[in-house]
Amino acid sequence: MAATRTPRERWIEEGLLVLAEGGPDAVRIEVLAKRLGVTKGGFYGFFYDRGALLLAMLDAWERESTDEVIARVQREGGDPRSQIQRAGVLTFSSSRLLPIDLAIRTWARHDAVVAERLRAVDNRRMALLRQMIGAYYTDPEEIEARALLAFCMAIGVHFLAADHEHRTRAEVAQRAVDLLFDRAPRAAAAEAAHREH
Repeated sequence: MAATRTPRERWIEEGLLVLAEGGPDAVRIEVLAKRLGVTKGGFYGFFYDRGALLLAMLDAWERESTDEVIARVQREGGDPRSQIQRAGVLTFSSSRLLPIDLAIRTWARHDAVVAERLRAVDNRRMALLRQMIGAYYTDPEEIEARALLAFCMAIGVHFLAADHEHRTRAEVAQRAVDLLFDRAPRAAAAEAAHREH
C-alpha cells in the first residue's frame, strides 16, 4: 500500500505558520518536513525549490487576505460602516491572518518582490476603504484621509504598547472608528444595541 502524499496546501500552510513565528529565514524545507512528520522528498513533487514555496505562500496569503475577505464582506452585506469593520476584523483581528500579515510586512522591508506584493494587497484594501467611506463622504481628499487613518489604525494598533488609563484598547479603538465616521459615542452604542436585537 502506497504512502499518502502530503498535499501541497499543507506545505504552504505550514510555511505560513513558520513565517508568522520566525520570519522568512525560518521557512526551511527540513523544518517544514519535520513539523509535518514527513520526509522532505515529498516537497519536491510540488515545488522546484524553497523560492517556489515562498511565492506560493505569498499567493495564498494574498488570496486569503484580499479575495476571500472581500468576497465574504460583500456576501454578508450590511451598511458600509459594518462592512469596513468586518473586513478589519477578518484581517487584522484574526488570530490566523494577523501574525502572517505582520510577518509579511517585516519581510517586505528587506525584499523588493515581497514589498511589491504587499503594495498590491494594501492597494486593494485601500480601494475597498475608499469605496465604503465614499458612501458617506463626497470630498476625495477627505475620503483618502479617512481611509488612511482607518488603515493606519488597523495596523498600528498592533504595535502600540501604550495603556489607555481606565479604558480598554477595544473601547478606544471603537471610539476611534466612531470619530472616523463622525458618530457620537451614544449614537454608536444605540446603533450597536439595535443591531443585536
